[in-house]
Amino acid sequence: MTALVSYIVSSSQLPEQSVKNTIELLNEDCTIPFISRYRKERTGNLDEVQIGDIVKFKEQFEALEKRKETILKALKEQEVLTVELEQKIKEAVDLTVLEDLYLPYKKSRKTKAEKARQNGLEPLAKIIMAQHANDIESIAYKYVKGEVNSVDDALEGARHIMAEWINERTDFRNQIRYQLERFATISSKVVKSKETEEGAQKFKDYFDWNESLSRIPSHRLLAMLRAETEGYIKTKIAIDDERALDKMENRLIRSNNDCTVQIQLAIIDAYKRLLLPSLSNEALQNAKSKADEAAISVFAKNLKQLLLGSPLGEKRVLAIDPGYRTGCKVVCLDAQGGLMYNETIYPHPPKSDSVGAMKKLSSLTDAYKIEAIAIGNGTASRETEALIRKIRFKNDIQVFVVSEAGASIYSASKIAREEFPNYDVTVRGAVSIGRRLQDPLAELVKIEPKSIGVGQYQHDVDQTKLQKALDMVVEHCVNAVGVNVNTASKSLLAYVSGIGTKLAENIFNFRKENGPFSSRKAIKKVPRLGDKAFEQSAAFLRIKDADNPLDDSAVHPESYAIVEQMAKDLGETVKALIGNSALIKKIDLKTYCTKTVGLPTLEDIVKELEKPGLDIREQAKVFTFNQNIKTITDLHEGQLLPGIVNNITNFGCFVDVGIKESGLIHVSNLSDSFVKDVNDHVHLHQQIIVKVLDVDVLRKRIQLKLYK
Repeated sequence: MTALVSYIVSSSQLPEQSVKNTIELLNEDCTIPFISRYRKERTGNLDEVQIGDIVKFKEQFEALEKRKETILKALKEQEVLTVELEQKIKEAVDLTVLEDLYLPYKKSRKTKAEKARQNGLEPLAKIIMAQHANDIESIAYKYVKGEVNSVDDALEGARHIMAEWINERTDFRNQIRYQLERFATISSKVVKSKETEEGAQKFKDYFDWNESLSRIPSHRLLAMLRAETEGYIKTKIAIDDERALDKMENRLIRSNNDCTVQIQLAIIDAYKRLLLPSLSNEALQNAKSKADEAAISVFAKNLKQLLLGSPLGEKRVLAIDPGYRTGCKVVCLDAQGGLMYNETIYPHPPKSDSVGAMKKLSSLTDAYKIEAIAIGNGTASRETEALIRKIRFKNDIQVFVVSEAGASIYSASKIAREEFPNYDVTVRGAVSIGRRLQDPLAELVKIEPKSIGVGQYQHDVDQTKLQKALDMVVEHCVNAVGVNVNTASKSLLAYVSGIGTKLAENIFNFRKENGPFSSRKAIKKVPRLGDKAFEQSAAFLRIKDADNPLDDSAVHPESYAIVEQMAKDLGETVKALIGNSALIKKIDLKTYCTKTVGLPTLEDIVKELEKPGLDIREQAKVFTFNQNIKTITDLHEGQLLPGIVNNITNFGCFVDVGIKESGLIHVSNLSDSFVKDVNDHVHLHQQIIVKVLDVDVLRKRIQLKLYK
C-alpha cells in the first residue's frame, strides 16, 4: 500500500492522506461519483477528475508491478537474475525503464548476433570492443572455420554481436530517445500511384509535409496516420543521424587502432538497423498516445456537453424523421416518451403531397395535445421545417430541429428491438428523435458514444482508452443529473453509481412486475441489490411524489437523520424545511458536525434542501436558421448568420448554419486574443451568430468567424 500511495502522490501531486483514503474507498468497491459527492471528508474534498487520476495511476502502478513479476520470473528461470539486477527492476518506476533492463535477456527470434555467437564469434567481438588489438585481421583469421568462410565473414559476425550490445545499452537508448523527443521531425510523401484517387484528395495537405514531431497538433498527426493506413501517403520519423552517431562514438571509442573502424561500423549498424527503427517507432507511438489523449479529451468534453444538453422536459412531442422518396416518418409521444401514434406523410418530391401532410400534422397536434415538434436534422430537414412553419396550429407549439446523429444506430439495436418489437427501424428512429428533445441524456445513453458523432478521429484512437473515458463521462452525467427510478430505462439505470447492467435489469423487471417504487427503502427489495449497491446508488435514484420528500433529492439516506434533527431543532417538519430559504438560513451547520460528517457534506445537504432535485441542465430553447439559406451556393463572404455549434475540436468548432455542410470556425477566428481552449469560447449546441469568411463550393468548405 505504501509503495502504491507514494507512486500516486508523486504522479498526481495530491495530498498523501487524501490518496490513501481514496484508495481505501476504491478497494471497498465505492464508485467515483459516490466518493466525490458523499465522502468529501475522507478524500479532503477531491473532485471527480482528481479521483479519476488516482484510479488511473493506481491501474498504471498495478500494471507495472504485474510486469515486474513476469520479468523477474523469466530471469529466474534463465538463471541470470543477480541481486543488483533484481534491485534495479524493483526500483523501476515506468515500463520503458523496465523493458530496457529486460532487453538483453529477452528470448527473441533468431538474430544475426545469435547466429554469429553460434559460429563462435563472441570472443572476437569482445577483443574488438576491448580496443587493444592492432592486427585485427590476423586475429579474425583464427575464427575462419565452419560456416565462417573468410576474415570478412568473421568481422561481420563480430560486428553483429557488437551492434546488439550497443543496442542494449540503456545510455545509448536514452540518448536517442532524448533526441527523438526534442528534435525529431515527421514527414510525409504521397504514394504516386494513389495521388489521383478520389479518396486521396481529403489528405492533399499531407502529400508533401514536414513538421516537428513534438509540436504537431493531435488532429494533424491522426489525420496523417489515417492517410498512411489507407495507403495514400508514407510517413517518416527523422533526427540528425550524424549528431546521434557522433555522440555514440564519443562515448564508445577510446582508441585509434584497427578496432576503431570495426566499432564505427558496428555503431552505424546498431543505429540504422536496431536503435533508430525501434526507438523512432516508440517515439511515434508516444506521440500517437498523446494525440489519442487529446482527441479523447475533446470527445469527452463534447459528449459531456451533449449529454447535459437542454431537455424540454415532460411534454407531449410530435417527432418527424424527414425524408424524400420514403416520406417523413411521424410519431406522437406522451410526456414520458411513450409511443401513442405513428404514420408516414409525403410532403416532398416525388409525391409532393404538402397539403395532405399539413392537414395530417395539424390534426395530430390537436388529437394528441402536442406541445412541441422535433424535426431530425438529416435529409429534407429544412424543407420539413419550412412546411411546419406554414401550419397555423390552434395552440402555441414550439418547433425544434434535433440532431439525429446515431439515431439509425439506436433504431437497429437490441435495446430498440426490446422497446419496440412490433415497429420497424423508421418508427424507432423517429421516436428517438422525439425523446432526445424531451431528455437528451436519457435517450443518448442507449447509443454507443462513438456513434453520436461529436468526436475528432474517434475511430483512429486507442479504442479501449476511448471507451473507458466515454463511459466515465456518461456515468458522471447520469449521476450529476440523477435518475427517476420509476421511469428510467435499463440503459440509463445501468450507469447509476453501484448499479451496472445486471442490477439495472433487475430493477426494471421488479418495477414492471410490482409497479413503481414508493420510497428509496423499497429499492432494497430488488433481487441481488444488497447494502453496498444501495449505499452507492440510493442518492442518485429519485422517487417523485414520495412520502419522504428527501427521496426526490440528492440527500443520501444515511444523512436523513441529520436533516430530521435540523427540522426538529427548528420546530418544523422536513417537508416545511425544504425550499424554505428563511428557515434554512437559521441552521448553524457547525452544531451538526461529527467525526464522520463535516462542513463539506453539511453544506451540500443545505444546498439540496434549498432546491431539491434541481436539474442542473438549462431548458431547451427554440432556434431558427436563416430561411433564405438553402444550399452552400447561397452563402457569400461577409454574411452574418445564426448557427448552432455541432462539433468541437482542438483546431476550432463546426457550426450548423442550416445547410448540409457545416462551417468551420478555426481557432484563430474564435477571438482576437490567444485561444488556449476552444471550450472557453463556445460549447456544444450553443446558439451563435457567425460571419462568413470564405466559401469553397468545389471542396464544400465554409470558413466562419465567431461574431457573437
